Order: sequence, then structure tokens, then C-alpha cells
Amino acid sequence: MSVSQQDLDPDSTTDVEVVTDTEEELIKECEEIWKDMEECQNKLSLTGTETLTNSNAQLSLLIMQVKCLTAELSQWHKETPEITPLTEDVLITLGTEEFQKLRHDLEMVLSTIQSKNEKLKEDLEREQQWLDEQQQIMESLNTLYSELKNQFVTFSETRIFSELKTKMLNIKAFKEKLLSTLGEFLEDHFPLPDGNVKKKKKNVQESTKQLITLHEILEILINRLFDVPHDPYVKISDSFWPPYIELLLRNGIALRHPEDPTRLRLEAFHQ
Repeated sequence: MSVSQQDLDPDSTTDVEVVTDTEEELIKECEEIWKDMEECQNKLSLTGTETLTNSNAQLSLLIMQVKCLTAELSQWHKETPEITPLTEDVLITLGTEEFQKLRHDLEMVLSTIQSKNEKLKEDLEREQQWLDEQQQIMESLNTLYSELKNQFVTFSETRIFSELKTKMLNIKAFKEKLLSTLGEFLEDHFPLPDGNVKKKKKNVQESTKQLITLHEILEILINRLFDVPHDPYVKISDSFWPPYIELLLRNGIALRHPEDPTRLRLEAFHQ
């Protein structure tokens, strides 16, 4: 029966032999250590109990090691090494245990990874929800911005046009008032030579030439300056009273042409 079993399972027989050789070698090593310990003990008994000095401190350490080895050897003698037969059932059992341990470890790793994945999934859903909210807010702000922009453009154009129109009317009214006031002032303080103020569509003199008022001279000069700015000079006609021309020149209101003294222009106070 044993022969047939060895024939069927040669690897198992070889493993048993290897285990037996290892046990014999261990027993031999223990016997050698025991002999060394006995020799050391005999030497110590012959030496007697003496007080150790610093020089033989190493011997004290060796004695302690001997005691530890003796106790360990005694413990090994009390125990009988168990040799596990390497049969198919034993191998299957050991393999099953290792597999179960490995499976348990893998299940722990899988559980840890699943927990991390669940946490990452929750974080991703939370971030996606936050992103959706931000996108909705952005869309609302863009819509509101477009509406406000259109309203602002319409309101601004209408308002600017209205303000410009009002300013133009105010300037025009101020201009008319200023010209009227200037005309009244000039007619009162700078009358024509005969002492009478010239009215519209009425002659001031019965002489051969008709003089125009200072107000009319200034209007001619102003209109020429703004209508033809590149050539603002006006030809001095017989209707311009010479004292008025001299008054304008001396006060810096009008300037003669540098090459033609018969031409006159208004000083450009607005530049």
C-alpha cells in the first residue's frame, strides 16, 4: 500500500524526506550548542563566585547569553515539532486558506475603492449642480444686460437728441437776445451823424450817400467771418462812416488787410 502511494505521489515522498533531513540537522545543531553550554558551565563552576570587574564585563554578558540559550533549548526539548504531510488535501486546504485571505484583502481594497468612487461621484454631482446654477445665473445676467443695454442706448439717444435740441434753442434765443441788446446799446450810444437812429426800411439822411449804423457794420463783419472763414475781409464802402471804422480799429475789434487798407475784417475772438 505504501509503495503504491509513493508511486502515485513521488513529490510528497520527496518533501517528507527533506523535512526529515531538516529535523535531523536542527537536532545536531542543538546538541552542539548544548555541549558548548556544558563546557562553559564547567568553566564557570571551577572559577567560583567572584566579583566581576570592568575587565571581565564581557564574561558577564556571555553568561547571560548562556542562560537565555539554555532556557530556549529546554523549551525546544519540551516541544515536539509537528510535520505537516504534504498531501493533496493539505495543499488544497492551504491553497484555500491563502485564497480566502487574498480574497478578503481584495474585498477590502474593492470596498475602499468603491467608497472613494462614491465620494468622488457625490463631489462630481455637487460640482455639476453648482456649475448648472452658475450657468443659469450667467444666462440671466446676459439677458438682463442685453435688455438694459437696449434701454440705455434708446434712452441715451433720445435724451442726447432732446438735450441738444434744447441747447440749440437756448443758444438761438440767447443769440437773438444778445443781438437785440447789442443793437439797442449801439443805437443809443453810437447814433448816426444827424442824431437820428436809423430804423428798418427808412432813410436816415437825405444826402447823396446813406450811412449804416455801427450795429449793421458789426453784423456784416460777423457774418463774413463765420460764412467765409478763409476770407473774412469786407470791402469798406461809402456807407461805412469813417469814425465807426476808426473806433473799431483803435479798440482792436477790427483789423485792416495787411496789403489792402480798403478791406476790413473782424478780430477772431472765438479762436
